[in-house]
Amino acid sequence: MSTVDDITALILDDHAAFRRGFARLDDARDEQELLAVWDALALHLDIHAEAEEAILYPHLVKHGDDGEDETADAIGDHNKIRDAIAEAKLHPVGSEQWWAAVGTARRENSEHLAEEEDEALPDFRRHASFELRAELGQRWLTFYGEHKNGRDLPFRDKDPQRYVADHRAG
Repeated sequence: MSTVDDITALILDDHAAFRRGFARLDDARDEQELLAVWDALALHLDIHAEAEEAILYPHLVKHGDDGEDETADAIGDHNKIRDAIAEAKLHPVGSEQWWAAVGTARRENSEHLAEEEDEALPDFRRHASFELRAELGQRWLTFYGEHKNGRDLPFRDKDPQRYVADHRAG
């Protein structure tokens, strides 16, 4: 029997990696360490948001008890995280302004993870078949492989209401 990767488990794996990444920032002792940790973490956050928007949320918007609201909220959260990452890039690593932007990314991400883990993912698990979750898990792994280091991903904000409308209809 082969191992099946459920998309919700893969998303939770990423969430754990994000928590560890922010903890590593706390432990970084100089600008070089901060940059190494932050660059990898920020890129992973950006890719993860794009993957969710390409794979998970188009299904949740149609199949959840509260899928439309959860999806719109998640897209808005992703925008706030992307904006904070972009803001951090405008400042010298380790500066007060950089830490403020990283702190915003951390806070927005922590709130997003909690909402997703407590609301969106349970809603999706209740309504999605095991087969769909496994199929989306395979698409998730393929997405990460096809977009290694963020290749060909736009990392642009999306209008939450338009996203929901586009995916509800499609």
